[in-house]
Amino acid sequence: MEVLYLLIPLSLVLVGVIIWIFLWAIRSGQFDDMEGPAHRILMDDDDIPDEQPAQDEKTDKNHS
Repeated sequence: MEVLYLLIPLSLVLVGVIIWIFLWAIRSGQFDDMEGPAHRILMDDDDIPDEQPAQDEKTDKNHS
């Protein structure tokens, strides 16, 4: 029963810290764009490399 005198204040402090972190995340803009990262993974943004002959083509010409 005496452990409740310790656990109840600790749980209230923990809830307070969680609420403070949540409010900090909201104010810092963590939840501003919820759909952007989901759509960004579907977009192909890889650059097309310069066309260079493959190594196999160079070796084939030297052996012919």
